[in-house]
Amino acid sequence: MNQLSIERCDLGDLQDLIPLFDEYRQFYGQPSNPEDCGTFLSAHLENGTSTIFLARQGGAPCGMAQLFASYSSVRLRRIWILNDLFVASRARGLGVGTTLLERVKQFGEQTGSARIDLSTAVDNIVAQRVYERFGFVKNTFFLNYSLTLTVAD
Repeated sequence: MNQLSIERCDLGDLQDLIPLFDEYRQFYGQPSNPEDCGTFLSAHLENGTSTIFLARQGGAPCGMAQLFASYSSVRLRRIWILNDLFVASRARGLGVGTTLLERVKQFGEQTGSARIDLSTAVDNIVAQRVYERFGFVKNTFFLNYSLTLTVAD
């Protein structure tokens, strides 16, 4: 088996990251749009508003995890939102997702954070099993609400 590596991304990884991020968005029903994906990712990498880890199997990009910072007023500490986790179909079942989660957890601990939060689709049972096996606990104490905003293009 080829060596699996996880590295923190910078702008030099953008061309390897864009196809994965575009495929991730398509998984959630969005049309392919590599140009806008590149703009979004490069802006967050340039501004330091997200942390992205890229998985490579034998040097080829095969998965990614993107985190955004938030904060707990109660705990007076940072929280990481694991907003995006994706493993390319060719690499599923090889431990890529779990290895990315291990790196995300390590990063959270290194940054002294209170916790890592994530959301996934109700019907994404495979991901739910991975998260629960890893130690994530389904929230049964708080209801989460969203307000969708209309943004003029």
